[in-house]
Amino acid sequence: MNSLTSSTIVSSESFSEEISFAKKKSNIPGSMAIWFAILAEMSEFAIMFIVYFLAKVHNPELFYEGPARLNTLAGTTNTLIMLTSSFFVVRAVMAIRNNKRKQSANWLWGAVACGIIYLIIKVFEYQWNALQGLDTETNIFYGVYYYVTFNHFLHVGWGSAGLIWVIYRINTDIYTATEHEGLINMAVYWHMIDLAWITIFPLLYVIR
Repeated sequence: MNSLTSSTIVSSESFSEEISFAKKKSNIPGSMAIWFAILAEMSEFAIMFIVYFLAKVHNPELFYEGPARLNTLAGTTNTLIMLTSSFFVVRAVMAIRNNKRKQSANWLWGAVACGIIYLIIKVFEYQWNALQGLDTETNIFYGVYYYVTFNHFLHVGWGSAGLIWVIYRINTDIYTATEHEGLINMAVYWHMIDLAWITIFPLLYVIR
């Protein structure tokens, strides 16, 4: 009888451990859906970078001279802005986890402001390029430059819109300290946009 009881207890404990194990969450932030989206976006940028390297191999002189004519100050400023925006997004996640929703929304507004400033600087940079006679028809380097940077420009635009959507959901009490997966998904996506620019900046503005 004791043997049967012990066996039952052991089985119950094993079953409880299995249930507990099944409920454990992944350490990877965000949902599977956002990671599929990020994989698709990164694949797109990867194709752009492959085009960049292929064009550079066949036109080394153009890619050596090209960066010198770009507005490096604008590129550097936007790099700092993107890094700052990612910091704001991280602080927003930390705030909501501590049930500081108002503070979380404020940090996200800071990230949105960074996104808007990035877009404004990029528009002025494009205008500055036009005054220098630089456009997609100048040579293949500037064709690649406009293709890659404008694509990233669009990502920053709709990423900023996504942040505003998250702010709305925080302010309407949809996201709480325990339920805010949408914020996590948006944070992961925004970091992807930031990472893409950190790769683009040295390739187009710095490396000769």
